[in-house]
Order: sequence, then C-alpha cells, then structure tokens
Amino acid sequence: MTDTLSAWTSRLRTKDRLDLGLAMGLIIVGVTGVIMDYSATRGPLLNAGYNPHYYLERQGLFVVIGVVAMYVTSLVDYRRLEIVATPLYVTSLLALAGVFVVGQSSLGAQRWYSLGFIQVQPSEFTVLILILAIATFCQRRPEGLTMYDVARLMLMAVVPMLLIFRQPDLGTTIIIVLVVGAMMVIAGVPPRFMTLLIVIGSASVVAGVYLQVLHKYQIDRFVSFLNQNSNNPQLQGIIYEVSNAKVAIGAGGLHGAGFFHGFQTILGYVPEQRTDFIFTAIGEQLGFIGSALIVTLLGFVAFRMFVIGRRAKDTMGRLLCIGVFIFFAFSCFENIGMTMGIMPVTGIPLPLLSYGGSSALVFFVAGGLVLSVSRRGIS
Repeated sequence: MTDTLSAWTSRLRTKDRLDLGLAMGLIIVGVTGVIMDYSATRGPLLNAGYNPHYYLERQGLFVVIGVVAMYVTSLVDYRRLEIVATPLYVTSLLALAGVFVVGQSSLGAQRWYSLGFIQVQPSEFTVLILILAIATFCQRRPEGLTMYDVARLMLMAVVPMLLIFRQPDLGTTIIIVLVVGAMMVIAGVPPRFMTLLIVIGSASVVAGVYLQVLHKYQIDRFVSFLNQNSNNPQLQGIIYEVSNAKVAIGAGGLHGAGFFHGFQTILGYVPEQRTDFIFTAIGEQLGFIGSALIVTLLGFVAFRMFVIGRRAKDTMGRLLCIGVFIFFAFSCFENIGMTMGIMPVTGIPLPLLSYGGSSALVFFVAGGLVLSVSRRGIS
C-alpha cells in the first residue's frame, strides 16, 4: 500500500512539473492562428464564390491534431528518444531526396509531398529531427566534444542543408545554420572554432552570389530589401508584395479595422496573406494594440522555452530546448520583420499563425519536446 501511494505521488509530482504557461501559450497562439487565417481568407473566398470556411475548417483540424501531438510528445521521456534519433535522421534525408523524384512543385520550388488532404514539407520536420540528432550526439559525449566530433556535427548539418538549399528553400537553410550554430556554442565548441566557421560561412555566401549558386529570385529578394524604393522593373514584384504588406499593417492604426474588415485583406491585395504574410492581416484588423499583444504572446512562448532550457539538468535537455527556442524565435522575428520591410523576404512561416498543416504540427511537436524536458529534466 505504501509503495503504491509512493508511486502515485511520484507520478503527480512529475505531472506538476509540466510548464502550463508554455502549454497554454502554444494553444492560444494556435487558436489565434485559426481565427486570423479565417479572417484573412473569408472575404477573398466569398468574392470568388468558394466556401468561406474552407481554411477555417482545415487549420482548425491541423491545430487539434497538433495539440494532441504536443501532449503525447510531452508524455514521452525525451531521453528515450535517443534510440530513434539516428533512424529519424536517415529517414529525413531520404524524404528530402525523395521530393526531387515524387515531390510536388509550386512557385518554382519542389519541397512538398501531396497527400491529398495535406501537403507535407519534409524540410520543416528535418529542422526538428536535426535538433534531436545533435542533442543526442552531444549527450553521448559527456567528456566534451573533440575536433573530430565537431567535424561530424558539421557533416550532419551540411548534408540536409544542401538538400534543402537545392529545393530551393533558403529560409529553412538559414534557420538550420542558426540553430546548429547556437547548439554548438551551448555544447561547448571553442569560440575560436566558431569564429572560423562564421568566416568560412560568410565567404561561402559571397562566393555563392558571385558564382550564381543562388537563384536569381533569391538574389532579387535581398537586392529589393536593400533598395525598397528602386524603380528597377525586375524588382517590382517583390517590392509590390512588401509595399502592400506595410500599407496593410499601417492601415490598422492603433485599434485596427476589426475582424473581417480592412480593404487590403478583404480585396486580397497582399499576396500569400494566409501563409507568409499573415501578420499583415493581424496588423490591419487588430491594429497596433492587437499586434503588440500577439508579439508579446509569441515572446512569452519563446521566453518559457529559453527558461526551461537554462534549467535543464542534462546536456540533451538543454540542447533540445535551445534548438527549439532558436527555431521558434528566429521564425517569428524573420516573418514579422519581412512584412514590415526590416528583413528580406524568405518564405518562413509565422509559427502557429501562418496557415499550414506541416508547420503547425512541427511547432506543436517542438513545444511538446520542451514540455517533456520541463516535466523530467529541470532543477
């Protein structure tokens, strides 16, 4: 009887460690995303004569599946995932290679598998799997990383990066660079070696531009970012997107036009508004106050991820959290920044707010991993 009571007490204590702030924050962001996706698509769908609830129903289902996946992931001891890290990594490489054979092409990029109801983008899952693989690799070396280990880590990151870059998907490639770099710093890679990697990486970017490794539209995005008032006709398409995005955000004023209002949103002037430019619908309809509240909520979620990582008891938990933190935080910064013209357009979605099943599932599972650490591995 005593043993049974002790076991139940131990289980309750484990459950009490669940970071409810992070869990509720992720759910609130997800529900907000469903509402904003609906408000951004209802008008254009009605104008075109289609079902106005199409994206509402789909994104609502994606969020429900994501929340369930987050909870199930949080129940799993993250340390047990060590045994599946390598198989998942190999599977992700096969999936990335497979899109070039049976993947679906859209807007000049070949990144997706079409599964009927949903399009799956393996590069988004690869970021999360790579975080798990690197955390596992470092956990197995408690004595510290040698230069040989660092070289192996670089190889682990470079292979999926090249496949993703080839799709092409420059935004996800940049995220992997930042995530891997941050995890290597936390893992104890010497600063002089990190400096060397930064120099090599910078030189590679410059060489890629001059050798025309980057696609023309990718170069045009960066050029248009640096010359937003240019009259160059080759840049007008990208400048038009960003200009309309800034007009939509500015039109919201302090209080916003209200849900299902706002000319830029109703008339569909902002391209890809439900996905890459969802923050423009937020700015126009909710205004500065509503936008600030949503940015604060995203900041709170990122902060809880960082705090849990800082308090993690082991290397694997710490690296998992810092990897997810960088993944989430930079995605938010880049997406919101590009809608306001302070960052180049890269096509990175706004976590849990942009429409998309793959993105929603990835970020909810990522949150579940951090919640798993909070349940079992914090001081």
